[in-house]
Amino acid sequence: MDIILGLLAIGVVLGIAFFMSNDKKNINYMGIMIMVVLQLIITAFMFNTDVGRFIINKISAGFNKLIAFGAEGVYFIVGGVARNEGEGIFFFDVLLLIIFFSTILSVLTYLRILPIIIKYVGGWLSKITGLPRVESFNAVNSIFFGQSEALIAIKTQFHYLDRNRLYIVSASAMGSVSASIVGAYMQMIPPQFVLVALPLNMFSALIIASIIAPVRVKKEEDRVDVKNVANARSVFEAMGNGALDGGKIALIVATMLVAFIASLALVNWMIQLVFAGTTLQQILGFILAPIGILMGIAPNEVMEAGSIMGTKIVTNEFVAMLDFQDLIPNLSEKTVGIVSVFLTSFANFSSIGIIAGTVQAIDNEKGKAVSQFGMKLLIGATLASILSATIAGLFL
Repeated sequence: MDIILGLLAIGVVLGIAFFMSNDKKNINYMGIMIMVVLQLIITAFMFNTDVGRFIINKISAGFNKLIAFGAEGVYFIVGGVARNEGEGIFFFDVLLLIIFFSTILSVLTYLRILPIIIKYVGGWLSKITGLPRVESFNAVNSIFFGQSEALIAIKTQFHYLDRNRLYIVSASAMGSVSASIVGAYMQMIPPQFVLVALPLNMFSALIIASIIAPVRVKKEEDRVDVKNVANARSVFEAMGNGALDGGKIALIVATMLVAFIASLALVNWMIQLVFAGTTLQQILGFILAPIGILMGIAPNEVMEAGSIMGTKIVTNEFVAMLDFQDLIPNLSEKTVGIVSVFLTSFANFSSIGIIAGTVQAIDNEKGKAVSQFGMKLLIGATLASILSATIAGLFL
């Protein structure tokens, strides 16, 4: 029954995307089918094989080691801060680790390790799916870099992008996460689900965007010449640039959390003036319960899961993950896995402004276009998160 519901959920998600499509005749059904099959293979391999589980465990152990190294730097700065036994301080224990991960990312980029991986994986993706090379490159690039950085990396290609192609690259940026904050996520939710979400979300964003905004590019026009995302002239400059960028990200996330958590508390207070004992999270849980059940979440857990997913959409993934931490011990592994994969993306209202602002800084007219289809972009990215979470649920 769970498999039937999961397949039905996938059908519903793809059906909604088809209904939203602005060019149904040019949808690349073969490319979409290939990407769905790849998602199923990747998830089955990572969850249901000894080799896959071994790889996930080793990668998780590697991230934990990096987190321990990062913690050494954090402790040097804030080691004297008093705290109760067993009590963590989110800004110190989670957000400041972003600085170290951003530094590593910057060094790997300077050493040309990441650009080579992105170039060849992007080329392979374009070849097997039939997607244009810019869109494929950007999808892979978005796994490693944040929304703004991923789009800036293809800024020299913006003159090639019509409205549909602009939608696809924006959807990839919103539907993914930055590698610099993956370590922070892994401190809050089970690492294995974060790692599985990375490739699933890359494909899901492309699948949904390719249905909503299909593209056909002539072979002679299908080229990519991207600007390197790093301008460092030495490994030490790369380290410094990465550290500064990571510090900015940590402060931005902290600022957003203060604003969103405080605003959420205000909204809940206003709701309770009219409906005592009711919160926005509970309302969102009711709204998302039907799709949650289709995704494979148990009926007795769907209200709590739906409230977390809704919180992520109206605030951001960090706010939702903080709330989700307290619920994880009381939920089944399947529900935890489905919700965790859903949370591992930038699909929320605030991302519309981030992406539109970045594109506008590159090309004013195209920035206006992104603002015009902002809600359509959020709906598409949310459908992509549902698709990824549902596929993960099929194998839990």
